[in-house]
Amino acid sequence: MERNTFTAFLSVAGSRLAIIVASVFITPLLFRLLGAGTYGKWATVMSVFGLLMILVSSGINGGSRKFLSEKRDIPHWQEHVFSYFFVLAAVLALLAAGGLALAAWTGLVASTLGPEYTSYFYLLAVLTIVAQFRSYVRRSLMGLKLEHLSEPMRVAHKVLFGVFAVSFAWLGYGVKGVLVGEILASSGVIIIASIAMARELTLSRVVEPLPSEFPKRELIDFNNSGIVYHFLMQSLIHVDVLMLGYFLANSSTVGVYKGALVIVQLLWILPKSVQSVMVQTVSDHWANDRIEKINAISHRVVRYTTLLSILLSIGLAALAYDFVPLYLGEEGQAAVEPLLLLIPGTLFYAIGRPVFAISYAKGEMRTLILVTSVAAGVNFVMNAALIPTYGMYGAAVATTTGYATLPLAHTWGARVLGYKPFGDFRGARILATTVIGAVPIVGLSLLIQNTYLALAVVPPVGLLVFGLATVLTGAMHLSEIVDLLDSLPEPVSRFGRYIEPYAEENRSGLAALQAYLDAR
Repeated sequence: MERNTFTAFLSVAGSRLAIIVASVFITPLLFRLLGAGTYGKWATVMSVFGLLMILVSSGINGGSRKFLSEKRDIPHWQEHVFSYFFVLAAVLALLAAGGLALAAWTGLVASTLGPEYTSYFYLLAVLTIVAQFRSYVRRSLMGLKLEHLSEPMRVAHKVLFGVFAVSFAWLGYGVKGVLVGEILASSGVIIIASIAMARELTLSRVVEPLPSEFPKRELIDFNNSGIVYHFLMQSLIHVDVLMLGYFLANSSTVGVYKGALVIVQLLWILPKSVQSVMVQTVSDHWANDRIEKINAISHRVVRYTTLLSILLSIGLAALAYDFVPLYLGEEGQAAVEPLLLLIPGTLFYAIGRPVFAISYAKGEMRTLILVTSVAAGVNFVMNAALIPTYGMYGAAVATTTGYATLPLAHTWGARVLGYKPFGDFRGARILATTVIGAVPIVGLSLLIQNTYLALAVVPPVGLLVFGLATVLTGAMHLSEIVDLLDSLPEPVSRFGRYIEPYAEENRSGLAALQAYLDAR
């Protein structure tokens, strides 16, 4: 299948959906096998790890995707970019691993988090190295626009992690066992991804010295700015869990709240897929100053992302009391209220994800760091103010506010960079679609008392009604649906030809329906 933006999105989205399916089994099993208290410790450890990996890998992963996707006049440009970032990745991973081991050895970890965390940090040191190279090689494949190769490796990693982590947790190894499972899973993916990369690049060119005209300064500046930017972005996701662990002695509460976060972040499955594709899709457009093309892409992806995110948010909110206890067990029942508080901000964050990626692809990081600092600051201050008094409910309110602030700030940043991502947003039509779609979703969830029946009936009915409303209100034109279908291979693209006669540009679904009836 020939690669285009939509097929790349399908590759990424397909892998993420497969990961969600795997998580449906893995997360509840780990939650039950570890218990809320131990699961809370696992959440704390991984929050520390997540923040550390921002410093270690975020700039490298973003840089490799951006610069590998660009076309430069330097011979063997892609091999040299891969070589440069590979060395940088190795140096940063070794420094970070040494820092973790030193913190554990000196007793800093024991005095800060507790003595049981010392062994966890030794394992984190090993995980830092293998996770760095797993992520780097896979992101490099994405930079080469080989999403059909990179994305199955994410699925392989998740499945391997599930097999190892659940097995070790079942055998009673607790957090240590889960960390070892992550190390083994990452190591397996490194081997597979390295074989794929060796087929795409000329290895003899990778190991040769960089030419004098290679722009090392440009790449290192982008890497350093990217670290700051991603640290601010990820602080929005990890600060609440870390502050809960710091202020509250009860790790079970942290585990319950983490369970709510895991579920609500399912809303990001499709927006994250769009975000993952956008960097390598628009980098070359930025390099050649094709602003009209960037605007055209951003208008569509932002509107499509908004519609999908609203649909998922309504469904999750309506079915929360049915889904959460089934997913996390009875101990996770307390996660429902914080989850409902988190949904509005998570929706805003989801809508902004394509904007984050398109702006990032330009490489002018000063503006991005400024606007992200605003949201990160709001998030940090509100969590610090609300958690000591209101616990996980305060964390949910603070975090949802921080999430909502982020896309608002980035919209201003996009205008500074020179494009308008909400130029064809169709807000009134999206609102009408939302109201029409919410009626059967919320209504059926209230009427159907059986949990399993509600989960079986509400999603497909809601999807059908919301989809029809999207077309009938003109939130999506039929011509746009035809374009999406035409980008796919046969026999799927054939459906686009069936509706093309009724899909004039800017024609709403109601107008197309009238044209069809008139033709009959």
